[in-house]
Amino acid sequence: MGAPGELGTGTAAGAWPALRVEDWTATRDTLHTWLQVVGKVRLAHAPLVNHWWQSTLYVSPRGLTTSAVPHGDGVFDVELDVVEHRLVVRSSGGGARTVALEPKPTAQFHAEVMTALDELGIPTRISAAPNEVDPAIPFAEDHVHASYDARAVELFWRQLLQADRVMGRFRARFAGKVSPVHFFWGAMDLACTRFSGRGAPPHPGGAPNCGDWVMEEGYSRELSSCGFWPGGGEEGAFYAYAYPEPAGFAEHPVGPEGAFYSTQNRQFLLPYEVVRRAADPDGALLDFLQSTYEAAAEHARWDRAALEVDPGRWDHRR
Repeated sequence: MGAPGELGTGTAAGAWPALRVEDWTATRDTLHTWLQVVGKVRLAHAPLVNHWWQSTLYVSPRGLTTSAVPHGDGVFDVELDVVEHRLVVRSSGGGARTVALEPKPTAQFHAEVMTALDELGIPTRISAAPNEVDPAIPFAEDHVHASYDARAVELFWRQLLQADRVMGRFRARFAGKVSPVHFFWGAMDLACTRFSGRGAPPHPGGAPNCGDWVMEEGYSRELSSCGFWPGGGEEGAFYAYAYPEPAGFAEHPVGPEGAFYSTQNRQFLLPYEVVRRAADPDGALLDFLQSTYEAAAEHARWDRAALEVDPGRWDHRR
């Protein structure tokens, strides 16, 4: 794989990097705790949006970002820049602070981020421990997670770049309520969710170290969700599920070859490496996203004619 400046537009198979989960597990788990700190900073300041969309991060040209977060009569943002391996906090008041991304305990990372915010006049209190993980070591006491393999983190970001790009194309095919393509720091996954417009039964909850009421808000409407996370396959996996899951969903034929329904996870999975090795990675992933959505929409009888759209409908006006 070439240097960052040598990468093309991401349409070639070579732009999809290989990164075995077992080769960066310690770094992945440390990065997960750091992303929780950053995500909780946004959560502490942003007004509530349905399904917790105000708490997510976004793939950026340099890593992952909070985007602009309101504070007082201004805004700030926090970005994990994995090109130069630094966390950058910027304020609309003109100030900026950086925290080095390097091997260090989460306790130190947490302290440095809080200090950076204080120095910029953005005092912040966050929930003291991570969510959706077990054990949930309080950030200020976490000297276990201290690994940082810079190359692995950059490769993970480049996996996210490709997933984000293709999922964005898939998102454009839907005219109904649909989430952004965004990164949930709780489960450490990139996700995009479509909604039928109907309500859903209360979610049973059960996520570790996470109140059931959090899941009830997240799953308060009938949905079809897809995404990518660094697990479930040799190099991570794409996933798709429906809530509530309609009868016949699991048996619905989906593509491409290599996709399967996991009874343990109650979702369809497609190992990342299957996409990476495909002659047309974009096409293989789009096949998975579309066919798994159809599994939800057809068996739950969504009003597809009203919800779906041709994303090229205005091409002739250009």
